[in-house]
Amino acid sequence: MADLLIVEDDALLRETVAEQLAQKGHVVTIADGGIAAQRLLEQHRFDAMVLDLGLPVVGGITVLKWARQRFGAMPIMILTARDSIDDRVQGLELGADDYLVKPFAFAELLALVEIVKVDIQP
Repeated sequence: MADLLIVEDDALLRETVAEQLAQKGHVVTIADGGIAAQRLLEQHRFDAMVLDLGLPVVGGITVLKWARQRFGAMPIMILTARDSIDDRVQGLELGADDYLVKPFAFAELLALVEIVKVDIQP
């Protein structure tokens, strides 16, 4: 079981991903934007974060850079509609551990979370 932060501004997608990960036994906290994500990250240590890039006010790239500076080892998986090679390369170069493009297969996201879970086991 991993303690996950899901940062997604699309309410339906956010709730669906959170529900499916919770059904697989993960502890899931949700944030609807970058400001909320930063607040939650300052208050709680998460095992990993699933991060959308297209967030209002404080964008996903800003959250990614901010989180990498403060929580260097925490796995960050980008889940976004931005699908160009340049976007993918930028996300990975800025510190994302993986980059999934919407629409995505839940099985692929779950596999990435399972890798994170293995990495955090004592």
